[in-house]
Amino acid sequence: MKWLIASDLHGSASCCEKLLAAYRREQADKLLLLGDLLYHGPRNDLPEGYAPKQVISLLNAEKAHIFCVRGNCEAEVDQMVLEFPVLAEYCLLEAEGHLIFATHGHHYNLQSPPLLKPGDVLLHGHTHIPAKDSSAGFWYLNPGSVSLPKEATPKSYMTLENGVFRWKILEDGKEYDSLSL
Repeated sequence: MKWLIASDLHGSASCCEKLLAAYRREQADKLLLLGDLLYHGPRNDLPEGYAPKQVISLLNAEKAHIFCVRGNCEAEVDQMVLEFPVLAEYCLLEAEGHLIFATHGHHYNLQSPPLLKPGDVLLHGHTHIPAKDSSAGFWYLNPGSVSLPKEATPKSYMTLENGVFRWKILEDGKEYDSLSL
């Protein structure tokens, strides 16, 4: 199974369209969204193409393929308009015998990690900065942001297939980093 993993859309319809184009280009089976889908939040500027109602329509059209965790900008009202679950704090995946703990990053993160074994993965967004780090005794991975990247990083997403994570640029799908579990 091939997953496309993305975070921090923040209501950008233009970035959502590019993300869904990447999903089709990648021929992924499932789309894992790591939260902050509709709203930009008080600490962020408005992203390009800010149109949450359009993002709702775009994502609902793909509801059968989406798994999602709750970001710090999600509210219960979002669940009223989105036709797939968006309020889970985390979800668990498995790849090549490794546990993947997928969350947004505002509750579980490197400062407050879940219980993980060496080789397991803490996967989260929230920081808007792509990351690959094993210094905590487990892997910490972050796909970055598809709409509001920080620290001069590109708008990005990642894929997971056959135990290999690949970080890719949103615009063209060019791979710029990878990790094999």
